[in-house]
Amino acid sequence: MKKRQFLGTAALAGLSGLSTTLPAHAAAPAGPALLTVTGAISKPNRGKFDPARDVMMAKQKIDFEKAHAFDYAALAALPAVTIKPTLEYDAKPHTLRGPLLLDVMQAAGAALRDDTRLILRAVDGYAAAVTVAQARAQRWIVATQMDGTPMALGGLGPLWALCDADRVPELAAIPLAGRYGGAPWALYHIEVRT
Repeated sequence: MKKRQFLGTAALAGLSGLSTTLPAHAAAPAGPALLTVTGAISKPNRGKFDPARDVMMAKQKIDFEKAHAFDYAALAALPAVTIKPTLEYDAKPHTLRGPLLLDVMQAAGAALRDDTRLILRAVDGYAAAVTVAQARAQRWIVATQMDGTPMALGGLGPLWALCDADRVPELAAIPLAGRYGGAPWALYHIEVRT
């Protein structure tokens, strides 16, 4: 069996075992989870932290009692918006598409007070925080596509939390190389803190 097939099968097998401990209204994702939301949420669809399965989270000292996991299909099912920011990597505008960050948070049942902080974590452990008020005002998205194709792991994806910095005056005033410091690519975890 090829490594990718093995990992996908293992992930699916692990997720399917979670459904017996979940509320009746919640369903574990059908595909491998790309994004896990923890903290102040009311719609969990997976069980608590498991150090044997959540190895990367363990290394990054993430722990939780409940979580909402999203696979690609669940994210793609949410209404999508398109932004066209200039990216620092090639200084060219690119089309990024995905659901609004707050729509993703709402699907997880996150507390959405203006002062609620969303801690955005990338696979390399990089973390940045955005408040709900900031995410709303700047129209942050969870990008799943760039220039019409899904983003790959090893590039900027498969998920990237960001806003259109060209159209946010306080970000547009920053030199291009510094506009996306608070926008982690390779996003895989969001902690909701109230």
